[in-house]
Amino acid sequence: METVTIPREEYEELKALQPQVSELTRQVQWLMEQVRLAKHRQFGASSEKSGHTQLNLFNEAEQQADENIAEPELCEVEKHYRKKAREAKDRLPADLPVEVVEHTLPADEQICPECDSPLHVMGKRVRRELKLVPAKAVIVEHVQYVYACRECERDSCGVPILKAPVDEPVIKGSFASPEAVAHIMAQKFVMGVPLYRQERYWTRRGVMLSRQTMSNWLLRASRDWLEPIWDALHEVLLNREVLHGDETVLQVLHEEGKSAQSKSYMWLYRSGCDARAPIVLFDYQPDRTAKRPADFLQGFKGYLHTDGYAGYHALHADIVVVGCWAHARRKFHEALESMTPKDREGSLAQQGERFCDKLFAVERKAKDMTPQERHQFRQDQAKPVLGAFLAWLKVQNGGKTAFGKAVRYTLDNWPYLERYLLDGRLEISNNRAENSIRPFVVGRKNWLFANTPRGARASAIIYSIVETAKENGLDPYNYLCYL
Repeated sequence: METVTIPREEYEELKALQPQVSELTRQVQWLMEQVRLAKHRQFGASSEKSGHTQLNLFNEAEQQADENIAEPELCEVEKHYRKKAREAKDRLPADLPVEVVEHTLPADEQICPECDSPLHVMGKRVRRELKLVPAKAVIVEHVQYVYACRECERDSCGVPILKAPVDEPVIKGSFASPEAVAHIMAQKFVMGVPLYRQERYWTRRGVMLSRQTMSNWLLRASRDWLEPIWDALHEVLLNREVLHGDETVLQVLHEEGKSAQSKSYMWLYRSGCDARAPIVLFDYQPDRTAKRPADFLQGFKGYLHTDGYAGYHALHADIVVVGCWAHARRKFHEALESMTPKDREGSLAQQGERFCDKLFAVERKAKDMTPQERHQFRQDQAKPVLGAFLAWLKVQNGGKTAFGKAVRYTLDNWPYLERYLLDGRLEISNNRAENSIRPFVVGRKNWLFANTPRGARASAIIYSIVETAKENGLDPYNYLCYL
């Protein structure tokens, strides 16, 4: 090892630069973490499960197809169709209409080629196909007959007039039918098809139905037919003892006192796993202040599952806020993804994630238990893990790294995170709310924004009815027609 002699002045200068070098090194490490995490968010798997392979939607057909597996045969057994031999994903309802197409020889060809005698039918082969018919438009004329009495017309001063009963139109003065409005709602709020695409679809089929007309139908129908049901469901929801809440951004272009670029919010509240008839309600609000959930939940007493947003923590004392371990685990997972692959194994971020995995493993075992059994099982299995995790967290010092952020988030939210141990009806995560709000988030990618607060309110009401119908096993289109 060679010794180099330098002047003391130069040594003092280098020594003075050491703190700056250390700080710059820390900043570089932090920036590299952010770069790796950003790449993972853009190109990596969205799932946080280990060993998960993300489905490429562009190549969905190629990834799902397997030409070596034969298609299932459809056979009618006890009034329903099922596949022979193996379990089938392809199923058809028993009441599906059957269209029979018969293929016969022309009469002049039903002659024996050997002896010229007439042929007879000795058997037949049947091949089944599934025929999908695109949506079509039909004009429905309601003809109401009016009746009068000939005798009274001839002999009396007054003539009684009777009218055949007929349903009121879904929108007075409009040619809209329940089926038309329900179809437009289902296309936009279930399938995520914006109105401008629906307009183009009908234009190609020769039906000139403008976006403005469809918008008017949605606003009127949601106000006249669906909003009273939303109000009734809201009243029922507040009488439940376990709820979930979440919120996501929404852009409203024309809102008084706000620019078009400002954020509004769609709030979601739904029933918990103990509800036999689930309820999912969306609530549009112009901001994300704590006043919004406080107003919506006025009169509610019980448990509320949420993420780590501090606005929920300001709710009145009758509401017990329960934290979400999926969010806590996500912080450690992001810290792990921000590291280089060679540094992940055995890292502190991996240790934190594995503590969370142990808690979720306990929940999987308790999935089919009664609330009372689950509560006791958690005391025996999950509580010791939580104790060890908390002791481990308190001795960690991750600084301003992604790992440090995960540690601070978990410690700050610990009083809420451990509350799922209080009742067997509570859940370890708020995934139930996140799954319910996801259809709105996916739809937002297609229609992007709402034009006015009135439209945002209508969207909240329609999404509420649609998602509640889905949660209860109902077909949204048929349910909207029924309403």
